[in-house]
Amino acid sequence: MPLRVYNTLSQTKEPFRTVTPGKVGMYVCGPTVYSKSHIGHMVGPVIFDAIKRYLVYLGYQVTWVVNITDVDDKLIVQANKDGTSVKELAEQVTDDYLQCLKALRVVGIDEMPRATENIAEIIDITRGLIDRGFAYASGGDVYFDVTKAQEYGKLSHRDPEELMAGARIEPSSLKRSAGDFALWKSSKPGEPSWESPWGPGRPGWHIECSAMSMKYLGPHLDIHGGGLDLVFPHHENELVQSECFTGVPFATYWLHNGLLTKDGKKISKSDPATVVLMSDLLAAYAPDTLRVLLLSSHYRRPIDFGPGRLDELDRGLQAFYRAFERFEELTDQSFYSLEAPTRRDDTATDPALPAEVAEHRAGFLEAMDDDFNTGGAIGELFEVLRAVNREAASLAGGGSPAYLAGMRTLRELSRLLGIFESPPPGPAGSGDTLTAPLMELLIDLRARLRKEKNYALADEVRNRLAAIGVALEDRPDGTKWRVESKRQ
Repeated sequence: MPLRVYNTLSQTKEPFRTVTPGKVGMYVCGPTVYSKSHIGHMVGPVIFDAIKRYLVYLGYQVTWVVNITDVDDKLIVQANKDGTSVKELAEQVTDDYLQCLKALRVVGIDEMPRATENIAEIIDITRGLIDRGFAYASGGDVYFDVTKAQEYGKLSHRDPEELMAGARIEPSSLKRSAGDFALWKSSKPGEPSWESPWGPGRPGWHIECSAMSMKYLGPHLDIHGGGLDLVFPHHENELVQSECFTGVPFATYWLHNGLLTKDGKKISKSDPATVVLMSDLLAAYAPDTLRVLLLSSHYRRPIDFGPGRLDELDRGLQAFYRAFERFEELTDQSFYSLEAPTRRDDTATDPALPAEVAEHRAGFLEAMDDDFNTGGAIGELFEVLRAVNREAASLAGGGSPAYLAGMRTLRELSRLLGIFESPPPGPAGSGDTLTAPLMELLIDLRARLRKEKNYALADEVRNRLAAIGVALEDRPDGTKWRVESKRQ
């Protein structure tokens, strides 16, 4: 079926149509870089990376922009606590964020502008809003006047008066109305500042995204994404100021991902008990496991996080790794170097594809066509694996066209999710000349113990290897070993 996406603006699923045929402009709000990345920071990037992969697979030319907020009240406060400058803190935290993206194979971001690099564009939009009567200068600040925007509240679907009453907006005697929000803030002594027509100051949070998105994608975006917690006030304010400035729709589709929770509570820096740093997770779990966690449910639903869930997912992924090893044994080819289709229609006429595999491939694509349902797609991927394994079990040897076609399908579909792009982490020193012979020695020792019916000691060898993350698998052609992908 044609691609349909849920639009927060209309609260319905809509057929996907772009402003320019064949092209997609997608903007996703990035982090405010004042502290190291935690697992919650990776939810949006991983989800929208999968969305871009699928849009490219459908044949679209996609430009994806993610911003970096490198000047903000939180940055100023944290830099003062750390005894460093806002610029130095922002650079350190941005580097950590980029390393986390790289580790999780978020590779599709085309532009990553910084707020401080777009001050001129921010000033131009602010000046334009004043000229059009939607904003006003007051005491060195500039505010957007929400009473002048008739459609204010259309994204969050609440009455403007209700929004203003519940808004977490800083009070100020310089405002005309409590709900007015800052486009430009005058700087206090010692704070970062830039010259402007209203005096030295810095941009408000919302105007930064309007300026950066329109600079790279034009006045009318196809997709604007971000976390569900950004619908109000950030996206509501971003939408109204952009449309009042340009006079055209700001974004056709608003996509909002659910939030990550731990023990039922949203993961947030404001609650240190919920925060799990990405650096700690990447030291304990393979990137595939972490990506599958973030893609294992529909993107609009909350994701429950915890070590038990990660361990469960990790065990499930072992079935794929075993299948990839078996494929290499049967065919002398690596799954990770298989050539597979990169466009949707490339396998439509492949006569070698088994009917069962084709059925579940179609189910995978139907799930993705239904508002990028990655959770449903992952379920179909497991079904493809089972069908391919049955095909392998029927072989006397490798090379069956049906088996090869099935493995190519696994490669094709898993790449859309950004998983299984390289082998799982191996054991420390696995590439040297000592580890493999030592493992063969232990395997031979265990085999001798079993032959001598010393099962207790044979089991102890297996259990102690398992305790350090090495799994043994007894097969008709001998015992194989691997490091479970959880531990790096």
